[in-house]
Amino acid sequence: MTDSASKRQHEIIASAGKLLMEKGIKGLTTKNLAQEMGFSESALYRHFTNKEDIVVLLLQHLASSMKMRLDAIAQSEATATAKLTTVFNSQFRFFSENPHYVVAILSEGLFDESEKINLAIMQLVNYKTQLIANLFEEGKQQKEFKLELTTADMVHITVGCFRMMMLKWKFSQFQIDLIQQGNAIMATNFNLMKA
Repeated sequence: MTDSASKRQHEIIASAGKLLMEKGIKGLTTKNLAQEMGFSESALYRHFTNKEDIVVLLLQHLASSMKMRLDAIAQSEATATAKLTTVFNSQFRFFSENPHYVVAILSEGLFDESEKINLAIMQLVNYKTQLIANLFEEGKQQKEFKLELTTADMVHITVGCFRMMMLKWKFSQFQIDLIQQGNAIMATNFNLMKA
């Protein structure tokens, strides 16, 4: 997690994630969170100013984790296709171990909460789409992908497949095998784009 966050803040954002999964964004209140943590709301305010700061830290942790994992993959010596496959496998594995992050990102109500939360979400989206675009460009230069497809379209289709897989997993109450099904759909997606 982010180095500047305290151990207690880590515990609070983990509980916030649990509440997001169980009750959605409307159920993530400081009252419910304090109750989940087993202390008073005033004790919660010693660690965070408000709910917005909790959600922003949760999203920043996700961004930090993604950047650390995915940058290492992107800088490897593998082919672009192998890197893309590994990037999405890493994402599916991370989310299967931390499903509350999926709920945070896919919660429609979260986008309407605040400008600060929107900014944190947009930073995540921009980072991931740029990384994927760079890998598709690399693959096109190596003649791995169809040159007639625009990189923007390839990113749009790929991110759409990923998002649909995450929604399917969420709607199944996290019961389907995200790693197996997710990797299978991404492999199909990349095969359709191969040169």
